[in-house]
Order: sequence, then structure tokens, then C-alpha cells
Amino acid sequence: MLYLIGLGLNKESFSYEAMNAIKNCRKIHLDSYTVELPYNIEELQEIIGKKIEPLTREEIESDFLIKETKEGNTALLVYGNPLMATTHISLIQEAKKAKIQCKVIHAASILDAVSETGLQIYKFGKITSMPKWQTDKSKNYEPTSFMTIVKENQSINAHTLILVDIELSFKEAIRELEISAKKESVKIIVCERLGLQNSRIYYNTLNSISKLNLKAPFCFIIPASGEKGLHFLEEEALKNFK
Repeated sequence: MLYLIGLGLNKESFSYEAMNAIKNCRKIHLDSYTVELPYNIEELQEIIGKKIEPLTREEIESDFLIKETKEGNTALLVYGNPLMATTHISLIQEAKKAKIQCKVIHAASILDAVSETGLQIYKFGKITSMPKWQTDKSKNYEPTSFMTIVKENQSINAHTLILVDIELSFKEAIRELEISAKKESVKIIVCERLGLQNSRIYYNTLNSISKLNLKAPFCFIIPASGEKGLHFLEEEALKNFK
């Protein structure tokens, strides 16, 4: 059996179901590629009582876990919910082809936590991602396509959740957003370390937000604008985060 186990948003979120699955596993791995763990792996090892081996992108995208599971029950721990990344869905498909059973143990993710902003979940449109730009001399890779999704969502009065590449610092991500948005007056929400004890939510203009210095993990939300953009209850909730 290959277990894909969601860790939730903090180390106390490890569920009873997940703990029982771990007891039956020969090897425990951690996805250290798609999401950055906001606490020490040693703290998690102490909770589950077993050694955790981090995996690279190459190992997760290869047949490494398939081979491991053929030797005995294996678990892949994923921060948040285990099916947020398409990489993990592909892994399930590959396991099925290899006649290996899979069990997904869900947990809270950023999609649940952004409700703390007071924005109504059903008013969110397409989710998009902000990649790390490559600006060295050998190649110039500065995609702004995530702003296309923002514009599409704005056209239907929907909010946009922007997930940020784990290699981007807050200052780097803000710079990319400023360049891509092409105007500093846009209002955004920044969610910092949601689900953790030191979580924070900020709501202001992009120009004002850029003066902050926040810790990962963080994400951006560009709320719907215009006459039908924000519901009055959403506006009231956002006032608490200015």
C-alpha cells in the first residue's frame, strides 16, 4: 500500500487515521519539493516516532516510490492536502498501473485556511501560481501569465488565489507582482503562515504591502473588484486586516 498523507497546516494536525497508517509503513518519506515545511522535520519525527526521509523532485517524479512500495507499505507525507499538486495525482495513476494500492488521507490545506480572510469560498475563481523568474545571462524567463488568470476572474467578479513558488522570498514575490500588475494601486490580501500560531493576514494596496517583510509560507489573494466585487460582509471582514 502507498499512503499519501496530508499533514495539514501545523504539526499538531497529524490525524489519528494518519498515525495508524504510519504504524503499518516500512518507509516514511516527505515531499520537500512542492511545499516548504514551516517547521523542523525533527519535530514531526518526534510526533510520529519514526524516521522521515525527504524526497527531491526527481525522486517523486520517478518510479522511486513505486519500487519502494513493492518492498512494503510506504507513506509520502505532504504539507497541507496531498492532492493539491498534480505530481501526486500522477503518482496515484502510476501506482495503479503497477498494481499497487493507494490510500489518500486528506487534511486541511491553504484552500480551507483562506476562509479566515472573510472572503466567501464559492466566490473564488481559478487558482494560479507565481513561478520564480530566471533572469541570469544564459536565459530570461519572466512569465506574467498568472495575471491573465487574475483578469479572467475579475471579469466574472471572482477572487483570485495566487500560490507562490517556494523558492521565492516575500520581497521577490512582491516585485514580480508589482511588475506583472503594472499598477501599484491594486489592493491585495497577503496570508502569512495560515494555520500556524504566528499567522497573519494583511489587506492593503500593493504599494503598502510591499513595505512588509513576511515569512514563508505565504500566498496572495486579489479580491474581486468593481460594483459587484466584494459582498458587504466581505468588506466588513477585510477592514480587520488593513
